[in-house]
Amino acid sequence: MEFDRDLRARQEVRLLAQQAQQAFEGLQKLDQSGLDRITEALSRAGALHAAELAREACAETGFGNERDKTEKNRFAAVRVFEAIRGLRTIGILRRDDERRVWDVGVPVGVIAGIVPSTNPTSTVIYKSLIALKAGSPIVFSPHPHAVRCTLHAARLMAEAAEAAGCPKGAVSCLTMPSLDAVQELLHAPQVRLILATGGGAMVRAAYSSGKPAIGVGAGNGPAYIHRSADIPRAVRDILRSKTFDNGTVCASEQSVIVERCCEARVREEFRKQGCCFLNTEEAGRVARLLLRPDGTINPKVVGRTACAVARMAGVTVPESTPVLLANETEAGPARPYSREKLCPILAFFVEEDEDTILRRICEVLAGEGAGHTFVLHAKDEAVVRRFALTVPVSRFLVNVPASLGGIGAETALFPALTLGCGAVGGSSSSNNIGPLDLINLRRVAWGSEKPEPQPETPDQPEPDSALIARLTEEILKKLR
Repeated sequence: MEFDRDLRARQEVRLLAQQAQQAFEGLQKLDQSGLDRITEALSRAGALHAAELAREACAETGFGNERDKTEKNRFAAVRVFEAIRGLRTIGILRRDDERRVWDVGVPVGVIAGIVPSTNPTSTVIYKSLIALKAGSPIVFSPHPHAVRCTLHAARLMAEAAEAAGCPKGAVSCLTMPSLDAVQELLHAPQVRLILATGGGAMVRAAYSSGKPAIGVGAGNGPAYIHRSADIPRAVRDILRSKTFDNGTVCASEQSVIVERCCEARVREEFRKQGCCFLNTEEAGRVARLLLRPDGTINPKVVGRTACAVARMAGVTVPESTPVLLANETEAGPARPYSREKLCPILAFFVEEDEDTILRRICEVLAGEGAGHTFVLHAKDEAVVRRFALTVPVSRFLVNVPASLGGIGAETALFPALTLGCGAVGGSSSSNNIGPLDLINLRRVAWGSEKPEPQPETPDQPEPDSALIARLTEEILKKLR
């Protein structure tokens, strides 16, 4: 009897979740050195196959480019591993002998890992590393447009882990992803935590599942070029960031904001570095291409080059153009340029003073991207302090390409491909997610030792030494 695809997909989820639970029981028998040995094997496998997986991801999705996807895979495999190499995640993590409290790291159990189409292989390497470092198995749900490359990455991770002593089933991946299959996974009784990276609908589904979840929303980071900035360097950083993997990193800049007094210098520098400012008619054509009728991003533009997007919109630009810029004066759902654009296109805002710039930044983030990332290019530390205390983001970056700074590639932030947005962004965490976000802490505490209370005794009168002397003399007389 042949079952239909949905039934087979749901049955596959149940089987993988059961196998992951069995693997969890095996993982609990391993000590920290056993988990470290497994994660080292994952790192080696990810680095070895970085270029191969990048080619497969580009071929299957059409997003980004092989060079940068290779770098992302290596970042996930090598940089993340280096950050977690000496980290303790299970057993006694901390002892406070003075207060008599211990912190014990406890794995959460089976994790459901949602994988986006924009980072379909690097996400698998990264999430496998942090999950197994935390002592928990993970079941991946790939994006329907990236099944083959995601599945291959998961199998490579599983093989490497098992060769290093990991129980079978600790890393697995759905082969028939669908809405029903994802819902089955999110609600599987074995799943204890959901680690969701993807579109808004998927993140909302994770949070509405009734399970603990770490989900991250859309990025829509503004870049403010302050009048004190090194303008050529700021533009160079923005272009390097925005063209990295053709703009698919969620931390990358989505708009540039400048003060009127330095508008001309910034525009000239963007042109000098090869960018094109769209005129009103061209900007309208591209804007109509960016979003679908339901207001979501058009997948045809995701991860494409600036020239490819221009051609699709019927706009002619030089083949060497790295980024397109469009003048913008408003922000909100109906303004495509003020939204997240997962391709090398930027909105360009010009404001009269610093106060209006601050309001505009907050307005852009309120429309989309609250809690995610903002980058400021400035030498004036006073403006850094002012904006850092006000802009509602979890990653406030200074003088760095936002996509690379936000994930921790070129800053001291924890290296990660899942970037929490905090409560303001609808996320349960504001961290760059690492293994310590995937464990629970069991606290061992002793009762406080206090001295036993002593019963109160009435005050005794001072002895009369003269009386004692007389009595002693009388007793001695009688004894003579």
